[in-house]
Amino acid sequence: MTARRVVVTGVGTINPLGNTIQEYFSNLEKGVSGAAPITHFDTEKFKTKFACEVKNYDPSQYFDRKEVRKYDLFTQYALIAATQAVEDAGFDMEKLDKEQAGVIWSSGIGGLKSFFDECTGYAEGGNTPRFSPFFIPRMIADIAAGFISMKYGFMGPNYCIVSACASSNHGMIDAFNQIRWGKADVMVTGGSEASVNEPGVGGFSSMQAISTRNDDPQHASRPFDVHRDGFVIGEGAGALIFEEYEHAKARGAKIYCEVVGGGASADAHHFTAPHPEGKGAILSMKAALKDAGMQPEEIDYVNVHGTSTPLGDIAELKAVAGVFGDHVYDLNISSTKSMTGHLLGATGAIEALACILALTRGVVPPTINVEELDPEIDAKLNLTLGKAQHRDVKAAMSNTFGFGGHNSTIIFRKF
Repeated sequence: MTARRVVVTGVGTINPLGNTIQEYFSNLEKGVSGAAPITHFDTEKFKTKFACEVKNYDPSQYFDRKEVRKYDLFTQYALIAATQAVEDAGFDMEKLDKEQAGVIWSSGIGGLKSFFDECTGYAEGGNTPRFSPFFIPRMIADIAAGFISMKYGFMGPNYCIVSACASSNHGMIDAFNQIRWGKADVMVTGGSEASVNEPGVGGFSSMQAISTRNDDPQHASRPFDVHRDGFVIGEGAGALIFEEYEHAKARGAKIYCEVVGGGASADAHHFTAPHPEGKGAILSMKAALKDAGMQPEEIDYVNVHGTSTPLGDIAELKAVAGVFGDHVYDLNISSTKSMTGHLLGATGAIEALACILALTRGVVPPTINVEELDPEIDAKLNLTLGKAQHRDVKAAMSNTFGFGGHNSTIIFRKF
């Protein structure tokens, strides 16, 4: 069977740079930092006191009180972004075959706050087992996919991909495959995360994985800078509508870009540290190029994982150079985590949206906060430092890597 073509026909987001696509794209282009002191909880006893939180969020603007009781924050973000994307796609719901529409949604952790609150309540209540009946459904990572499907009656493939910070890319690749293999015509895909809370911040802090630049949060996420000291944790969601090309064309849908390839691999090296030579990342990128039937020279922009950790940034750039050879100097490379922070399981989704900005508007979002380039990094690389650059981007690659050695790469092409 000939593989079917897959296009993107709808997008949506709520993240530290904006509660709509328009606001997100605008702030990406401007090089705005989403980092600020944490408001979700009291950080007095915490080493890290800042994060990239969603701004001006009021759940009552989106949900009634009964719904809020049922939804962990990561599910709220998922429903908001997915609703934006479905509305953007402009489906006629009376005509759409809902048995051929599915949802593959990703989260690295899921309802961490719900888990924490229930366990705290148990301990504070003298270990009396008075757990909420919503506890388990609020917590489990797959519940967001379920609620999205229920909202729209989508009865096609429905599940959640969990692979730490590689989750969203893995989920999007699976959604891509479901359509090109003829198992669905439409897929809602993306990811959400809401881990700016006591266990999220405390857990990553104990690993010494997150920045402690409390006196200057806006400049704390600084991929490639010699003084980087860890990532900045973020929250939010990104959603994309993947649709079979002929299906989209038949209904006159607007098309943002085409999804052309995906790759995945394992480092098989260490449970949190990347392979020092980027061997797994190389395999993932090469697999995505092979899947897309593309040569490295056809890629114009790489949105790197670029978390602002001492080990990760170096290993990934070695891997990119290993895949692209001399063409690496013709690429634009950037880490949008310098602005959004690290959304963990949702990061691939909002970075896919950054690639769509590059493809549709010719705007390559910048890497901000690099004041002194790490001497181990090739200074001839175009890391899109400081401000956005404008160029014709015909194809964009996005990398995400996760604890456990999980690597995933997806490629989008201008339609």
